Amino acid sequence: MTDIAIQIKNVSKKFESEEFPALNNISANIRHGTVTGLVGPDGAGKTTLIRLITGLMRPTDGSITVCGFDTQSESQKIQNILGYMPQKFGLYEDLSVLENLELYARLHGLSQKEKEDSFSQMLAFTDLKRFTKRLAGRLSGGMKQKLGLACSLLSRPKVLLLDEPSVGVDPISRRELWKMVQALIKEGMTVIWSTSYLDEAQLCKEVILINEGTILFDGAPDTLTSRAEGRVFITPVSAQEKRSKLSYVLKQNEVVDALIQGDNIRVLLKENANSLSKITLTPVSPRFEDAFMDILKGAYSRQSVLAEKMAPKAKEDSIPIQAQDLSKHFGDFIAAQNISFTIKRGEIFGLLGPNGAGKSTTFKMLCGLLQPSTGKALVSGFDLKTASSIARSRIGYMAQKFSLYSDLSVIQNLKFFSGVYGLSGNDAKNKIQQMIDIFDLKHYLNTNAGTLPLGFKQRLALACAVMHEPDVLFLDEPTSGVDPLTRREFWVHINAMVQKGVTIMVTTHFMEEAEYCDRIAIIFQGKNIASDTPEALKNDIRSNALPDPTLEDVFVELIKRKTAQIKQETIS
Repeated sequence: MTDIAIQIKNVSKKFESEEFPALNNISANIRHGTVTGLVGPDGAGKTTLIRLITGLMRPTDGSITVCGFDTQSESQKIQNILGYMPQKFGLYEDLSVLENLELYARLHGLSQKEKEDSFSQMLAFTDLKRFTKRLAGRLSGGMKQKLGLACSLLSRPKVLLLDEPSVGVDPISRRELWKMVQALIKEGMTVIWSTSYLDEAQLCKEVILINEGTILFDGAPDTLTSRAEGRVFITPVSAQEKRSKLSYVLKQNEVVDALIQGDNIRVLLKENANSLSKITLTPVSPRFEDAFMDILKGAYSRQSVLAEKMAPKAKEDSIPIQAQDLSKHFGDFIAAQNISFTIKRGEIFGLLGPNGAGKSTTFKMLCGLLQPSTGKALVSGFDLKTASSIARSRIGYMAQKFSLYSDLSVIQNLKFFSGVYGLSGNDAKNKIQQMIDIFDLKHYLNTNAGTLPLGFKQRLALACAVMHEPDVLFLDEPTSGVDPLTRREFWVHINAMVQKGVTIMVTTHFMEEAEYCDRIAIIFQGKNIASDTPEALKNDIRSNALPDPTLEDVFVELIKRKTAQIKQETIS
């Protein structure tokens, strides 16, 4: 057992307020010098397990040892060898980067010499040296995660626990985080990486898949992937019919899972099924996500009752969303500069960009939350500066961060937002009940919204945004941090609403989600550097080196090209 860094033996955890245990008699061994991925649906028990390993909580039954130390009787010894980065940004936003590092150095009891060496190493490692005076709250999502990682590494721990470190982080920053962790592994560190990105899980040495408090799989990712061998296919689809064809495929009994992948639909069939009626299938190699969906039996809703109950939107001559030379200045800082595009009725338009690029600023100007410094934001022909109340009555908005009232219960939030959107009497009562039924909120009605599991927080936020059946829906990273099952369920709703004539603008860091968009704009350093269909953008970077590029390849390549262009212009 000398190669075992963490031993989990017959561990259960039961919270008094919960009917079922968060963890139910689980056992696992995590080896020294490896990165182990922790995956599973929301509420599966991943964060509970991480907190038990840190010694922040005690198990109801069973035991956990970290490098031979028991988490219950030797927790202080564990603190001295362990680094922990929690799911939520746990640093002080009103302190600068350097002040946060100073605070954590004191907490770890580092000497002046140790502190100087660690600071120099961590600032170089995370590329934060240029930002030491910036307040943590003003960092981009990627830089916040890098600072969190730097603080957790100051004491040079033997074991590092990362709880969803890449949530809300753009693909470039995500790749950088992963490279940093790989470098730590080469130095002999043991890492547990909890993630909702299954492409990250596939890069791990070992994977533990948890669902409903039990371990469904523990082993090498390729071993799990092999269970889907011979059951994964693609079928070609045109841009015009991708939503209707996906909806048809998902309704077939033989199908475990299906999603849009470029100009194809990727299909996972049940065992003993090898064909679909009216559909031409071409076999492809399985990936980890296929096996993940298979082991969880593709347990997500395939039909959108939400959209079924919506009245079709009347066709109008006005353009739903227009950005006309939008700019936003914060003092001397230009967050967005002369951004223009038009979004058609019944279209999904994706707004992509690195953290801190200006996409959220652009997004907020278009839905009336920020006044532009110059330019116009038009919704259904109304200028949000001069006719904001009229325009906003036609808008639904779901914020990037959970923006409902955390201290109000689920039912109180639903009642409040029904009033905000002008619903009253029986109309409000009926619509609230409809949202409760559609999003399965009945068990949480009296629960404070702030304490909901992440997936249900997002469901509640979407319910509040759409209960008045808006013509235009703004979704700012609606699936950030949620598991693949919940993500698919959201996109079933989104695709179905678009088919009813709703116009949707969405921001996302999941490049696979961007495949669902009809068109995409990429924002970088406050400017719109590319705007087109996903396929046209892929064709723009297609080469011998990248014969079949993904949207993540597009994102990285276009940012790289623009950065090189800016650098060349600066030199000139």
